[in-house]
Amino acid sequence: MKFSNTLIYWYLQNNRDLPWRKSKNPYFIWLSEIMLQQTRVAQGLAYYLKFTTTFPTVFDLAKADESTVLKMWQGLGYYSRARNLHFSAKQISNELNGIFPSTYEEIIKLKGIGDYTASAISSICFNEPTAVVDGNVYRVLSRYFGLNTPTNSTSGIKEFKTLAQTLIDISQPGTYNQALMDFGALHCKPQNPLCETCPFSDSCVAFEKKLTKELPVKEKKIKVRKRYFNFLVIKTEIIKQF
Repeated sequence: MKFSNTLIYWYLQNNRDLPWRKSKNPYFIWLSEIMLQQTRVAQGLAYYLKFTTTFPTVFDLAKADESTVLKMWQGLGYYSRARNLHFSAKQISNELNGIFPSTYEEIIKLKGIGDYTASAISSICFNEPTAVVDGNVYRVLSRYFGLNTPTNSTSGIKEFKTLAQTLIDISQPGTYNQALMDFGALHCKPQNPLCETCPFSDSCVAFEKKLTKELPVKEKKIKVRKRYFNFLVIKTEIIKQF
């Protein structure tokens, strides 16, 4: 069975009931994606509901004072996300008449948006077949295909993005991307993945070769440690006697 078909079938039976999935409004999808960067869904959910109630449209967010936005963001951390969100809201409101960009190439130009977020928004909201690649995706693909290329290397980033792009279901890219993210978060988990009940167990390389704990691979970055030394310089003065 085709990878995408199996994945989407699993998703339709196991997907998480999340409020932003009830809408195709790019503003709401954008908010959720920015909030969930470096944040667990359980923690980000309350903030999403608070933001969408206080700022129901991009115009409302754009008109708010930055101090108000940052106060509402308090507790989520990584405050640059909130500042970039506010900056882009003003850009969309003032320069684009409140109309959110509809293509990957335009979306990624917004401040604070990278490949993953642009791919998620363009596929979910505008049906553009752009594959998402995040930690969940790296984990699923590296295990299923038995790939040991470091995911944080230049070659690894390129390899996984290319692979993800070849696998995407072009007829329903948004559903496929969300399915892959949920599968990594709920089933193919970092620790204790549910391999025994996995729909891919008969074709997963990591499961077959018992490499689940070894994959994905990350390059270990050399930590530069600052060391400080105190030097004692002894000066000896020679007195000449005549």
